[in-house]
Amino acid sequence: MNVAIVGASGAVGQEFLRVLDQQNFPITTLRLFGSKRSAGRKYSYRGKEIMVEELTHDPELFRGVDIAFTSAGAGTSREFADDITRHGAIMIDNSSAFRMDADVPLVVPEVNGQDAFDTPRNIIANPNCTTIIMVVALKPINDISPIKSVHVASYQAASGAGATAMDELFTQYGQIARGEQPVVEKFAYQLAYNVIPHIDVFLDNDYTKEEMKMYHETKKIMHAPDLDVSATCVRVPVMRAHSEAVWIHTERPVSPEEARAALEAAPGVVVVDEPAAKRYPMPLDAAGQDPVYVGRIRRDTADPNGLTLWLVGDQIKKGAALNAVQIAQYLIANGKKFGGC
Repeated sequence: MNVAIVGASGAVGQEFLRVLDQQNFPITTLRLFGSKRSAGRKYSYRGKEIMVEELTHDPELFRGVDIAFTSAGAGTSREFADDITRHGAIMIDNSSAFRMDADVPLVVPEVNGQDAFDTPRNIIANPNCTTIIMVVALKPINDISPIKSVHVASYQAASGAGATAMDELFTQYGQIARGEQPVVEKFAYQLAYNVIPHIDVFLDNDYTKEEMKMYHETKKIMHAPDLDVSATCVRVPVMRAHSEAVWIHTERPVSPEEARAALEAAPGVVVVDEPAAKRYPMPLDAAGQDPVYVGRIRRDTADPNGLTLWLVGDQIKKGAALNAVQIAQYLIANGKKFGGC
């Protein structure tokens, strides 16, 4: 496979390099692209130094590329999509640019992998990180009994706002320890020793854009336009890995035992659910790991058809780079033919 990474110098771009190597992805050539500022940087991949090329509108720039993983922001994705896909490359885009476009599939392989084959624009969208983590756990329960509504509160790590946000949180803890006033630039308020119930911009309905992403994307991925979804997204002072408290209402009652068995058998899920032994998923353990971890599986005391779950997943890995790479792996495993193979 001839592979390109657009946005190679960012947190997700760097994670792409690690994940492609860890997954032993079949690569013949690997090209890295970035802004004019990033061009010329070199990154090591499988013992070779690869230089970042400047992303331009050269119509020949992506000739010969089979798959392009893009993570340079929605504006860049929109601006360069035609250039990237012009010669047949499949663009797997990590931004929000195309997620709700009717002619672009929004894919989590464990949930709706087959949608990745319907690509009239040669673009596949990678969902929002919080949505990915949640739907991986919803799918096996929905297979038992259709889910009618989902309420979710997310507890999102600094990593969700990028590498500079992670640096800011680390710096703030040091500044506070030294008795200094912490510098606040990336977030609306100091994140260290705090939680901020505000991710992305507020919309006219007083939900944030992040919360409405979960609302719209969950419906699209699960092919469930009538599914009710309500989210509250909170930034927490955790470096990496998002957590979610989820309340599910199903068509018929699903026992915790049924749900646990389905989740244990589901791809991409690891159940950690032994409350008596104080075993439950935590972001400290999930950071850098591939699966979505599920625990605290119990009946909802306010809903006879309800279940409550606690989920944790690495935002940069399964919530971004790994899911995109798994989309490509799903295409290859299920017979998609590319120019290079």
